[in-house]
This record gives sequence, C-alpha cells and structure tokens, in this order.
Amino acid sequence: MAAPRPAPPPRPPAPRWPRLLLSLLLPLLLPAPSEGLGHSAELAFAVEPSDDVAVPGQPVVLGCKVEGTPPVRITWRKNGVELAESTHSSLLANGSLLIHHFRLERGGSPSDEGDYECVAQNRFGLVVSRKARIQAATMSDFHVHPQATVGEEGGVARFQCQIHGLPKPLITWEKNRVPIDTDNERYTLLPKGVLQITGLRAEDSGVFHCVASNIASVRISHGARLTVSGSGSGAYKEPTILVGPENLTLTVHQTAVLECVATGNPRPIVSWSRLDGRPIGVEGIQVLGTGNLIISDVTVQHSGVYVCAANRPGTRVRRTAQGRLVVQAPAEFVQHPQSISRPAGTTAMFTCQAQGEPPPHVTWLKNGQVLGPGGHVRLKNNNSTLTISGIGPEDEAIYQCVAENSAGSSQASARLTVLWAEGLPGPPRNVQAVSVSSTEVRVSWSEPMVNTKEIIGYVLHIRKAADPPELEYQEAVSKSTFQHLVGDLEPSTAYSFYIKAYTPRGASSASMPTLASTLGEAPAPPPLSVRVLGSSSLQLLWEPWPRLAQHEGGFKLFYRPASKASFTGPILLPGTVSSYNLSRLDPRVVYEVKLLAYNQHGDSNATVRFVSLRGASERTGIVIGIHIGVTCIIFCVLFLLFGQRGRVLLCKDVENQLSPPQGPRSQRDPGILALNGVGRGERGQLGRGEKCVDAKELEQLFPPAGVVGPPGARPTDPTTPIRCEETQLSTLPLQGFGPLDRRATEAKTPCIGPVAAPLPLDSGPDLLGEGQVTQLSEAPAAQP
Repeated sequence: MAAPRPAPPPRPPAPRWPRLLLSLLLPLLLPAPSEGLGHSAELAFAVEPSDDVAVPGQPVVLGCKVEGTPPVRITWRKNGVELAESTHSSLLANGSLLIHHFRLERGGSPSDEGDYECVAQNRFGLVVSRKARIQAATMSDFHVHPQATVGEEGGVARFQCQIHGLPKPLITWEKNRVPIDTDNERYTLLPKGVLQITGLRAEDSGVFHCVASNIASVRISHGARLTVSGSGSGAYKEPTILVGPENLTLTVHQTAVLECVATGNPRPIVSWSRLDGRPIGVEGIQVLGTGNLIISDVTVQHSGVYVCAANRPGTRVRRTAQGRLVVQAPAEFVQHPQSISRPAGTTAMFTCQAQGEPPPHVTWLKNGQVLGPGGHVRLKNNNSTLTISGIGPEDEAIYQCVAENSAGSSQASARLTVLWAEGLPGPPRNVQAVSVSSTEVRVSWSEPMVNTKEIIGYVLHIRKAADPPELEYQEAVSKSTFQHLVGDLEPSTAYSFYIKAYTPRGASSASMPTLASTLGEAPAPPPLSVRVLGSSSLQLLWEPWPRLAQHEGGFKLFYRPASKASFTGPILLPGTVSSYNLSRLDPRVVYEVKLLAYNQHGDSNATVRFVSLRGASERTGIVIGIHIGVTCIIFCVLFLLFGQRGRVLLCKDVENQLSPPQGPRSQRDPGILALNGVGRGERGQLGRGEKCVDAKELEQLFPPAGVVGPPGARPTDPTTPIRCEETQLSTLPLQGFGPLDRRATEAKTPCIGPVAAPLPLDSGPDLLGEGQVTQLSEAPAAQP
C-alpha cells in the first residue's frame, strides 16, 4: 500500500483572496475609518452618579443628566435590578434619583445601601452609567486608645488613637478637656490620629483625649496621662527611630502622611529619600513637625519606597526606617469608541483603550447587557477591540466600553448603524458540500433569486465544525463560478460552509450553512528507534499519536529472528503508547522488528529495524580485526619512505603477530562475521597492486558471512554463483551506546560470490561499550 500523504499543517484563520476580487471585496470586509460622529452623540451622559455616604433618615440625591435625541427614557438600577416606582424614592425632572429617607435594614425593611446605575434609552439604543456606591455613615468604637506616657524634659512624647468610620472621621485632641493649641509649633497633629509633642516641658503634663467626629457621630477616647520628668543627664545617646513610616495604599489626589519620630542626644536630623534614587520633588511636599513627610494630591508617580534617616549631627552615624506608598488611579480612557455606520454583511470594529493603576479590566455592553465573545462577535487585545463580522439589523445598537479597577470605573459608548441598501441580492441557494478526498471538499451553490445583476463575486466562509466562529476564514470566487474546490483540509474532519454574494453596495445575507466531513486515510509509517537494555532485551521507542486512539486505531508490533520465516505478533498497542520492551532474546541472533500504525481506514507501511545483541567475545574479535587493519595501514604509509621490499615484509610480519586465533565457525554469529572483514575502501587505501595482505590471507583471517567450515577450510569458490534472494546487509558506524538509525534499502539481486559488508575503520573505538546494538538495515516491509 502506498504511503499516505502527511496531514497538512493547521491553516491560519486569515482570508486568501484571488487577485481578481481583492480590490473589490476587501473594502467591504474590513472596517472603514470612523465617520467622526463622536462617542455616542445620539445618547450620552452629561452627569453620572458618584459614590456617596448617607446619614440614615436623611435624604440622598444621585445625580444623572443625559444628552441625546428625544424622547429619552431614564430609569435606575440598584445592584443590577431595575428600581420600581414607590413613595420611598422619586425620579427628578433632570433624571436624578431622590431617596427621601435613607434607611438601613431593620425589621424586614430593605436597606438603601448598594450600587446604583442610571439607565437611559431612546430609539437608538440604551446606555448605562458608571456604578455609584451608596453607603451609610457609621462610626465604630475606638480600637486603639492613647496610652499613658512618661517623658523627659526636652524629649519627645507621642499619643495615638485609631477608629473606623464613614466618612473618614476627623481627629482632634484635648488636654485636660480643653482643645490643644494648634498654633503651638511643638504640637503636631497628624490626620491619621497621632499627636506628637517635641521639646517636652513641665507644663505639658496632663490628661489627653482623642476626639473623633463625622456626620454619623462623635466619639471620645479614654484619657492618657503625660508625665514630664526632670531634665536628662545630658549624656550621649545613639540616634533611635521610635516610629517609622507605614505602608500606605491611597488613591490619586489624596494626601499621604509618612511619619518618622526619632530621638537621641544630641537631637538627630531627620531626612527623607526614595529607595529607587529618584528625587522626591518639592511640589506638594512639606515636612510637618520634626520629621513627618506630607505629600498632598498624590499621583501614580509618587508610588515607591520611602526611607526615613535619623543622623547624628556632624557624623555619619544614622538609623533608617522605610515604608511603601502605593498610589492607585481609577480607570480613565485613552481612546473612546467611535460611532460608526457599516453596510449589512460587512465587519464593524470598536476600539476602547483605558489606563489606570492597577490596569483596568474592560467589559463591553450591548444596549446595557454584557456582551461576550461568541457567534460573530470577537474580543481581542485584552478586550480593548470589539469586532462584529457579518453585521445585520439585529446588531444595530449602542455599545459601551466599561473599564474598571479597584480604584474606580468609567464608561464610554458608541452607536453602530447598519446600512441596509435597497436592491441587494438574496442569499445564495442550494448550497451543498461533497467530500472529494481526505483533504478536499467541493462546495456548490445556485444564484440568488433576486437582484443578481450587481453581483461582483461570492465569498465562501469556512471553518472546522468544532472550532469557534472567530477561527473562520474566507475564500473568494468570481461571479460566474457556482462551485469551488476547498483544499488543504484535514482528514476525517467535519467542516462548516456558508456563502455570501457581494455587490459594490454591500453583501447579501448569509446562505444556510452546510456541513461536510473529509474522507479518512490510513496513517503514515511511525518513526522507530531501538535502545539496548541488556544482553537479552531491547526497548523500542516511537512518538505517540493520540489521534489514532480517537479514530479506533493504534500500533501493531511484530518481531522475529532474521533467519525465521514467521513473525511473533501482532502485539496491539494503543495510540497513546510510545515504547515497548522486548525481553528473553538470544544475544547471538539478529532480529527483525516491524512497527506499523493503523486506524479504521487501514494500516500504514511498516517501519523495519534489524538489530543484533552481541557478547563480549564478538566485540573483542571485532576490535582485534580493526587494530590489525589500522596497524597495517600505518606501517604501510611509513614504509613508503624506505622502499617497497621492506614495507611488504614488515606488514606481513605485523599481520602474523596480531592475527587472532580462529575458533570453530559453528560458535560464531554469521551476522557478526560479516562485519569483520576489511572493506574494499580500506584495501584501496594501501595502493593499487601493492597489498600488505593478499586476498587469500584476508579470507583466512576474516571468512565471508554464511560460510561454515572448520578453521583453515577452503572458502567457497568465488566463481560459484550463490543465491541471494534476501535483503543485503549494510553496516553502519556504531556511535555511542545506542542503536543506529540509518536506513538501507532492500536489494534482491543475484550474487556471484560471498557478500561481506565493510566496516569503517573510524568506528572501532565505539565497539568498546556494553550492550552494543548494530543496526544492519531498515526498510519498509509489507504486513505479515
């Protein structure tokens, strides 16, 4: 059976256009530049609702203002569900939502907390605003109260309190129930609830309270007493950082407060730097108190690790502490999607690029509903590109790009208008697909029923039935053609086909799709290699083919001694198996191994290997034979300088000394003996007409393969014809410790004398390893 052609590589999902139709059809299939309608000029938000904190029992207004072609209908969603009309909330004339009395969940009544969206709709479509989170104002109890402190005159005292609340509580301090004097430069109040007092004096002693307040409540912490003792000893003290900067995560435009409190004698100098070596800058930067760094209106560029250093004046003695500042930025658009108009049957594309920190996730909406890939809709480039192929009236809508990250969200919208020209042809009719071979399918169709005069060509849409629609590709044909041969397909595979007729004004609607499966074919011969595992076992190796298992196939393995007529096998193996071990083999015998692949369509040609396991005694004989040949050549070359007579005598002498004793022929593997002779190539190197050892002597040292007789027996007369209806063996260089993978073709020719395969002299050292395998030939063979 002829070897089947290999399966073609997968086709890229890209159209291949005939030159005749390229200039005519390509502008219709690719999106044209935007018409410059602006992003959703027909319907857009002028004001969107924003996050807010509400006081229970108080009214709340969520702003919303829409611009677009009237009439415009505005509704609201809470947590994705449309809000029903009720006396609890009202829709204002400008589209805003009024909640009369904000409530929390109590006694079975629902809470007004949640995510709100303003929804606007007109005849062009529907758009949804960004999500606005409304939360109730709260104030927790203090989870960190200030602690009593004892300090020395001239030293530093620090009080801290922590409390959670919405909105973020304002922190102030009282001393002995009186608000502290914020004009006192020795008193530093940090927004996060820290009070620092430097240069302590006796009058600073007292009881301090932390006061937290917001629109929900006012809380006062426990009192903490400050005791100021007498002046210190004035002895030298190493610089010490009592409190270093904390790790902070903020949103752009907020204020970062990096605290650093250091003590020592003399008082250390506090300085700031960035770990990456970049300058901190001066705009919006100030130092509060004796070493606190304040960064107002932070940006993403302020993110980094900040290092606080406390230096002893006039020396290099220093202590450091560091904290990381992470600044997040809500998603914002770099490129808005643009409203476009496209003829029916062509492709529409929207592009939306957003940036933020962390990078935002992009989602697309069609008339307010989440749009995912599938059908004729594709999303690429991390969802930044929306492509709609083969558009029709049902695709006419407003499309929104929503970019969202942990810092916030943004939305932008654009409208798709589908141009449906009058007089376009109907869909092609009677579409049929017939499998021609394992790689070809013939598709035929009939002309549309109406409006056929303007047709400039047909486009065939092709994809594997199991593939998603975005892997579809096209082939264009002329208007006078009503059948097309699709090639380069994969065997035993189902394909889907449909056709459109194109005119200069647009494309027809798609024909009804049709399915066809390519014919199957037998697999190709599997590659096979052999590795020796021991004196009586081999390992066969090949590549697994999972497709064989899918198509009711696998591998068949046969083996036999080369001298026998019948094989052992078949050994059936699944297509996922890639190796098999043969054991209990005779190391003195040459084996023939065949491996073929099969499926429901038949068997492949077989891959054949001839291998032999040889013992130490055979390897020793080969090595000695190689050494004789090498030594003879070396001495012959040297003796060219001294005369022909001495050269011949010495070569004869060396040969006689190195010749190995000849054992009984019956104990030697004929296949091995065939490898031990000196080849014609080596004899030719000794010079024509001048041989160190004549032919009779060589035949005595290395008898031809297949000759059986006692030592010294006369070889077969070379003039006597010998039948050679067997595969001739060719010897390959043995390399390393593994089998050889060289191919030799079968040759069935009459022979005139004994055949001995030459052994290359440069292969001698490779024969010293254990477990050598000599591959004698490899050729495809028919099935047993």
